[in-house]
Amino acid sequence: MYFETSRAKALEKLNHFIDNNLSDYSKLRNFDFGPDNRSNTSCISPYITHGIINEREVIEKSLSKFSFSKNEKFIQEVLWRTYWKGWLELRPSVWLDFLNELKKIREEFKEDNNYKNAIEGNTSVECFNEWVNELKETNYLHNHARMWFASIWVFTLDLPWQLGAEFFMRHLYDGDAASNTLGWRWVAGIQTQGKHYLASEWNIKKFTNNRFSNFKLNKNANPKVSEKIYSVISRDFYNHQDIENKNLLIFENNLSFEVTDFKHNEFKKVLLVSNKNENRLIKLSEKVLNFKSKLIEDQKKRLEENSINCEIINISEIKNTNVELVALYPTIGENLDYLNLNNLKINFLYRKLDQYSWPYCSKGFFNFKKYIPKIISTF
Repeated sequence: MYFETSRAKALEKLNHFIDNNLSDYSKLRNFDFGPDNRSNTSCISPYITHGIINEREVIEKSLSKFSFSKNEKFIQEVLWRTYWKGWLELRPSVWLDFLNELKKIREEFKEDNNYKNAIEGNTSVECFNEWVNELKETNYLHNHARMWFASIWVFTLDLPWQLGAEFFMRHLYDGDAASNTLGWRWVAGIQTQGKHYLASEWNIKKFTNNRFSNFKLNKNANPKVSEKIYSVISRDFYNHQDIENKNLLIFENNLSFEVTDFKHNEFKKVLLVSNKNENRLIKLSEKVLNFKSKLIEDQKKRLEENSINCEIINISEIKNTNVELVALYPTIGENLDYLNLNNLKINFLYRKLDQYSWPYCSKGFFNFKKYIPKIISTF
């Protein structure tokens, strides 16, 4: 469960999974065998989140091994994050409301013993405590464990989902605004109104191979209720055309310039943007910040090897840049929030995958997945 901080190691991990474990993915993916045995999942989400490798690369490599029909479940899971991002781009107020609610709830619960016990892994639920420790130690959790964790947090420990989402963002290497926020909303029952995810003892026992057995969960909890309804906004994801010889900003979600759609464009300079905790509402753990920092350094090294003029800057330095800037779109989250709060007008460049995918994200994932063959055919 060690995540090395280079594109070369990320590709090595991906290739090993495809060559050795992809064939059993659909059958075994829901099992959480523990942090010492993750062979049934790819464990590449921390790299996809940061753009060290991208969804297109992953899908193309999987299709070079097996047909679409044999790969369909894996491809769907790869594109879940793309879908969540698109869903949130069409409803940006969901993210802003979450942050505003979090600020208020954080104050209300800062001395709450139930909350303190939860984040310290000191509850009466053995498996939950194990996952707290695993999250802090490895900065990763199996997807099924994340669902169980969130359900226990909300319905057994009776804590606000917003604090749980913050806890995940603080410690997960693959935490991003869309998949994390919307995943917690889904478990709570407000993403799909009235439909929550209620973890069960038998399900946890089965899919952890009986690693956990002595615990009791709330089996009768009702979904959380939200009065807010978010309508889809009209958005265009068009790329600015006048980009040659401009300075290019790259944020932490696009750290492989050499495989972007813009690798053949000529930029005067590439500025790799680092965002420390002083500019974040959700303070990240030192391990997560260090992980991001090393991935940025790895991108800088690769750019320099290709004779590309580049520099690492703090996000606050953008305000002092007097030249015209373009940027690989950072997606909704704290980097984009900083640009908006400081009224920094920057022309964004969108990935083709997002341009193709996001228009299909206005409804649920079951509608989106109908278009997956069409989306990947554009590759």
